Amino acid sequence: MKFRFLLWMLGRLMAKASRENPKFQEQLAGKDLVFQLHTLDGKIARHFIVKDQRISSKGGTVSAPAFALGFKDGAYGFATMSAKNKQLAFMQGIQNKDIQIQGNPALVVWFQGLTKYLMPKKKKPAEKTAA
Repeated sequence: MKFRFLLWMLGRLMAKASRENPKFQEQLAGKDLVFQLHTLDGKIARHFIVKDQRISSKGGTVSAPAFALGFKDGAYGFATMSAKNKQLAFMQGIQNKDIQIQGNPALVVWFQGLTKYLMPKKKKPAEKTAA
C-alpha cells in the first residue's frame, strides 16, 4: 500500500513541478515518452506520460514504455525509493536482481535526475545574532 501511494504521490509531485518549476521543465524539453514503475509480480504499476514539457500519470501498465523499473515487491520498491542514499539502493537492487530495468537505461538515469527537483527546498537556518 505504501508503494502504491508513493507512486501516486510521485505522479502528483512531477505534474506540479512540470507546471511550476522552470528547471524541471528544462529536463522535459524534447522528451515525448511513457515510462513505468511497477512490482515484478504486476500487482502494483503506474505509468507516467511525458509530453509537451508536462508529466501526468495513470495507474496500471502500458504496452511499450520507453523504460520500466520493476521492483521485487511493494515493500522493496518503497524502501528503495525512500532510501536516504537512493543511488546506492538502486545500484544494489540492480546487482541483486531485485530491481529490473526494461528499455533504455539512459532514460532511467534521466528519471533519477528528475527526482532531485521534487524534494522540498530546505530552509536555511536563521542567523543567530550575538547578544
